[in-house]
Amino acid sequence: MNAAHIHLMLNHVPLFGAAAVTILFGVALVLRQQSVARAGLVVALLTAAVAVIVYLTGEPAEELVENLPGISETAMETHEEIALVATVVLGAFALVALYGLFAFRHGVSMRFTKFLLVLSFVPFAAIAYTSYLGGQIRHSEIRAAVGASGHGETAGEVQADERANESEGTR
Repeated sequence: MNAAHIHLMLNHVPLFGAAAVTILFGVALVLRQQSVARAGLVVALLTAAVAVIVYLTGEPAEELVENLPGISETAMETHEEIALVATVVLGAFALVALYGLFAFRHGVSMRFTKFLLVLSFVPFAAIAYTSYLGGQIRHSEIRAAVGASGHGETAGEVQADERANESEGTR
């Protein structure tokens, strides 16, 4: 097993974990259940821990696939830059969750839960965008419509990027 395996096995955990956190805080508010809010705090911490692993395995995974045909260097670089931001954002949210676990040992207040629910959309959006960019690395059908930079990338630019990767791989 190598870094690419680990990266690919775990890369969906931050996305679905961030979604679960948002859902848990929403359910906690609707049901007025402190235990569900506490579960959201724990899931936030676990999600951030996995996100760090995913980020740290990203660079070694890149080294393994960068010369494969059809891999977009532009998409990889954009994904890597945004992944760092998203990991930091998720880490900051985890610090707020850690504070909540210690400050509200005997029950998470619904006011704090509301704050967490609103705040949870930030790491969720950051991770979702990172995931979207990660998909563009290998899926040229996505890249052809919208480039890795978020700007329209023409089919010619995609093909030129792919040809450059192929020629580098033959050296």
